[in-house]
Amino acid sequence: MAIQFSRLTRNAFLDALETYAGTSAVLKIRTGAAPADCDTADAGTVLATLSLPSDWMAAAANGSKAKAGTWEDASADAAGTAAHWRLYKSDGTTCVAQGTITATGGGGDLTLVNTNIAKGQPITITSFTLTAPGA
Repeated sequence: MAIQFSRLTRNAFLDALETYAGTSAVLKIRTGAAPADCDTADAGTVLATLSLPSDWMAAAANGSKAKAGTWEDASADAAGTAAHWRLYKSDGTTCVAQGTITATGGGGDLTLVNTNIAKGQPITITSFTLTAPGA
């Protein structure tokens, strides 16, 4: 049997993750495969850098936490195919979490309407949810 955590424990984990990342967290959309883990150096080209709102996630409930506020970059940094994202503390270099990107319906941890990004195009994340392990 896998280890399981209570709903309240999972909620506490997610709220602590948001606190650790801070009120000025940064999300970078990148090309290529994600590194092995957050302790591994960045990989791929940065396509977009989003400075998240000060309260960037809703309160955790039932072991998950959804984005809050508007997550957008008015002008993409480079052209390419979005494949993974990394969430950083406000310093923009300390990785907190990472995951995959696919087009809507593709099963990625973060979905975009279109993963083919043109330089200068506006990027808006319409939905993003973190789910704590151990359900």
